[in-house]
Amino acid sequence: MTELSDRIPWGVSAQTGILTDVLLGKPDHFRWVALNSISAVTLANMEQTGHRFDKQKAMRQHRQMVDVYEANGVRVHFAEADEGLPSSVFTRDSSFMTPWGAVIASIQTPPRRRDYSIASEFYRKADIPIWKWVTAGHFEGGDFCILKPEVALLGWSGDRSTKHGAEQVEGWLKDEGWDVLVAPIPPQFVHVDAVVVMLEKGLALVCEDALPPYALDYIKNKHAIEVIKVAYADCVKLGGNLVSLGNKRVLSMAHNVNVNAQLAERGFDVIAIDYDMFALAGGGVHCSCHELHREPDPAP
Repeated sequence: MTELSDRIPWGVSAQTGILTDVLLGKPDHFRWVALNSISAVTLANMEQTGHRFDKQKAMRQHRQMVDVYEANGVRVHFAEADEGLPSSVFTRDSSFMTPWGAVIASIQTPPRRRDYSIASEFYRKADIPIWKWVTAGHFEGGDFCILKPEVALLGWSGDRSTKHGAEQVEGWLKDEGWDVLVAPIPPQFVHVDAVVVMLEKGLALVCEDALPPYALDYIKNKHAIEVIKVAYADCVKLGGNLVSLGNKRVLSMAHNVNVNAQLAERGFDVIAIDYDMFALAGGGVHCSCHELHREPDPAP
């Protein structure tokens, strides 16, 4: 783990390429709270399913995730824990990285509305520039997907990111010459990163049932990105919420049996960890990380 006093590389122009630096949240105060449709199902069915929150199990699972990153050469950085922010461990949402610096998000969900405080404090201490702050409506980092350099897909479900917020981010990116599509997603998927995750250059994991036809056309036809399909039943359990480490290495979760098998068949090295204490709370391994820096994809 790199100390904040060391210079931390930053900047993301594509969500493929080798991941070198990642921002995680410390899980010290993590607990289950009402966050989204996934956590709502967990909390409503605890009597029938027997699911219970286990703090020590959660801490072990988070430590295992850290170990995987470090074993794969990724430098891990932490946003501080705060007793008033039990879900700040899901660092994907409170900010997102661009080529010009970080964007501080505006989170709509009541338990997470102050998550911006620990995100912005991390960037201040790390001397990483904050490029923009979302001020129109709401927009969260989980709805920011770079399909390839200078091409982005922005999602909104209404009860998390809103159309107004997505359009503010769209305007910033278009001012920089980017091609951007804003598309609605059904609330049960929470964020676009449960629906579309880039695996490597020109290849994405996609739940086609969650996207309008024009968004699929944008991905597959306009930008010639090949798609590995995720079934609806897997997607609503965060089956597509995984992290590309680069060089055909993927961090996934053990319960993603079908998706993990699909990726292994395509030649990916799938590193699957137990992560149910977080997935049942509404966030997977992708929700739990924020890319600070990736090496650019090599030129064709």
